[in-house]
Amino acid sequence: MNKGCEVEYCNLELRFSRRHIQQLIKDLIQEGYSLYWSEDDASFILSIRTGRKLVKLRFQQMKNGEYKMVGDYMIRDPKLAEWLEKLINDTRGHAVVKRFKEQHILVENILFGEVIRLVEVSGFKTRILYQKGPILSAEEMQEMFDSNEGENRLMLLRLEIDLELDQLRTAIRACDKEAVHASKERMKRLSHQLFMLEG
Repeated sequence: MNKGCEVEYCNLELRFSRRHIQQLIKDLIQEGYSLYWSEDDASFILSIRTGRKLVKLRFQQMKNGEYKMVGDYMIRDPKLAEWLEKLINDTRGHAVVKRFKEQHILVENILFGEVIRLVEVSGFKTRILYQKGPILSAEEMQEMFDSNEGENRLMLLRLEIDLELDQLRTAIRACDKEAVHASKERMKRLSHQLFMLEG
């Protein structure tokens, strides 16, 4: 990641045991970060100092005793951003990562630690650089619904719809009728998939 690049991590879903969180603290201290933490019955907050900024990572305790990292984070420290991305990969987590550089934004949709969609936004233009796999058929949707992956696919669909809404707003502002039409068509397909999963 280039210096000067801001990275925003949204809709994080990373799961940890208490021992894993303790190891994260040790790793960050070894990397030279100044940090402290606090906790109550419902959550654990890890505060990391990066220069003059303080980044507070929030871990929500679940019923099974494990923790889930939640929230949105803007990271300007390249080393910390690299560490967080390794964490997403190692825990096979889910996230939407937005990289801001000059006039460009790169948006990565990550599911199970793997980039499944990469979009470049430059001014009013949006370009899909990579998208994994085709849209699922009704039969595949039913199989996924019956399996334990249905909940994860539902979360991914919501992320995709959020991204598509951003693209639609951009197209409307640019008065690009063709892009508006294409975006509305994609929204219809995504909404139909969402209806099938939630129904």
